[in-house]
Amino acid sequence: MEKLLNLFLFWEVLSSAVLSYPSGKINVACNSMLPRHGDSISQTSPPPYAISISSSSFTVGDEIVVSLTATNDSSFKGFLLQARAIGGDAAVGSFRILNPNMQGLECNSIQNSSLSHTNRRNKQNVTAVWIAPPGVGHVVFRATVLQNFSVFWAQVESQVLASSSLPFVSIIMEEGCGTQKFCFSSPAGCSPSDANCYFMASEALWNNGFKFEMSGLSDGYLAIGFSDDDIMGNDDIYICGRNATGEVEVQRAFSTGWTTPSTKSLGEVEIIATSFNNGIVKCSFISRNSISTQSRDTDSLYYIFLTYGPSSARQILKHPKRPFITDRKVNISGFEAQDGTRSTPLIIKAHGALMFAAWMTTGSVGIVFARYLRSIKKSLHGKEVWFQMHLLMMLLSVVATIIAFILIFVSANGWSCSAGAHAIIGGMVMSLSFLQAVIAFFRPSLQNSRRFIFNWFHMLNALVIKILAVAAIFLGLQMLSKSDSQWMIKTMCGFVGWEAFMVIMLDVDLWLKKKEIYEHSQAKVKSEQFLLLIYLCGNLSFSIALLIGTWKCPPLPACGLF
Repeated sequence: MEKLLNLFLFWEVLSSAVLSYPSGKINVACNSMLPRHGDSISQTSPPPYAISISSSSFTVGDEIVVSLTATNDSSFKGFLLQARAIGGDAAVGSFRILNPNMQGLECNSIQNSSLSHTNRRNKQNVTAVWIAPPGVGHVVFRATVLQNFSVFWAQVESQVLASSSLPFVSIIMEEGCGTQKFCFSSPAGCSPSDANCYFMASEALWNNGFKFEMSGLSDGYLAIGFSDDDIMGNDDIYICGRNATGEVEVQRAFSTGWTTPSTKSLGEVEIIATSFNNGIVKCSFISRNSISTQSRDTDSLYYIFLTYGPSSARQILKHPKRPFITDRKVNISGFEAQDGTRSTPLIIKAHGALMFAAWMTTGSVGIVFARYLRSIKKSLHGKEVWFQMHLLMMLLSVVATIIAFILIFVSANGWSCSAGAHAIIGGMVMSLSFLQAVIAFFRPSLQNSRRFIFNWFHMLNALVIKILAVAAIFLGLQMLSKSDSQWMIKTMCGFVGWEAFMVIMLDVDLWLKKKEIYEHSQAKVKSEQFLLLIYLCGNLSFSIALLIGTWKCPPLPACGLF
């Protein structure tokens, strides 16, 4: 008998804990909207529930039909449903109850301002009528839904119910930039009503949190990142992206800079409005989350990244161009207006200039001397002129490459694979160039029987370096290029075509020289020198054009070497 009594008492305690508030009298949760179920926490997966409303706008006194529905053949045992003004933290308006499975609660000192369950039976749909009160702006319906005692979803939200007394279409505006909110845009000072404007704004709310706005041309997503530095990686991100149905939704993520950002729980985020119209993605939302999901140097100052790109099935893909980045850490709680068109840092300009000099001028000229100008029999300090010029040009190329490597290494604060193929190929160019110089220093004599091995290796390694250097320059220009015409990329293509043409001309001249009699060798040397002069002038022209473009470009996406 005593065992049965103990078992009965245990069951009473267990059922009380497990079922918690089976009667739905949960006024204690009016503000937090969270159940008091021990250590249970809200699920982070997409909720199998949805809130639908009968209208997209309201005026005072309107009656809006609100339904909480389980999807995917699921059900729920308990719930708490409220209407809250955007940016507010208390229930507004009142409900008229239509369903015996729900009851009204007094929250925020307003009778029936919230709804909850009356029993713990499985439910798939509950419906009520919300009566719009005076003095509130745009409204969103929010629910916490319990599948069972330990599994529940908080922050289930409806679309925004717009107040007819407020201009809903003006949720993203440049007004207030620099005086009431922080704004960041490209081009400078552009309006989010302009289709070519990329715009974001943050406004600190008096009752904790931030209101964020984003607008820009994109077929997939817009994203803002918060970083300790201007290098991509270890950044907290908010994304406004199109889902499989084409609608825009808000996501929260963390980026390592190399792989696809990992999605985080949306947390305390209220969606004000989202839209996709004529290729323009717009969204406005309030976040009461801590901006940083990781340990940061500061809680208020960040480099801001603003970028866009394609998406697929709610998954963002690599952005095609460099992000817009603030030129320094900014206070997103402050009032400032910035643009995303800062100039390239001097150290990046120097890096580009050195690489252009090394592999579009000195390296190319050094190779030409070694292959086509051996017929110059003049000597300098006991060595033939062609060899001396080859040695000088190639040493200059190696030194320029090493200095360029060091500069960008310092700029990026070390090695980072965030720059992808550009960084890897650039590192290979530097390593093979250094190896080329070392092996040349220990080359065997002309009489050595293994000299031909050195000759072939030296020639093939030089060819590989040249190809990799050109590829690295192409990749670097892709990150630098700002113009829609991509004229810098086209200029580099012109350089490759020019070099191919001049190599053919020099090869033809060399072939004719081998076929002809050498009585007029003096004239033949002059023709080679003439071709070299034309070759050098062409290379310098292409190099100078790219240098000018680099000098006027926005920065690399600050994501690693080269």
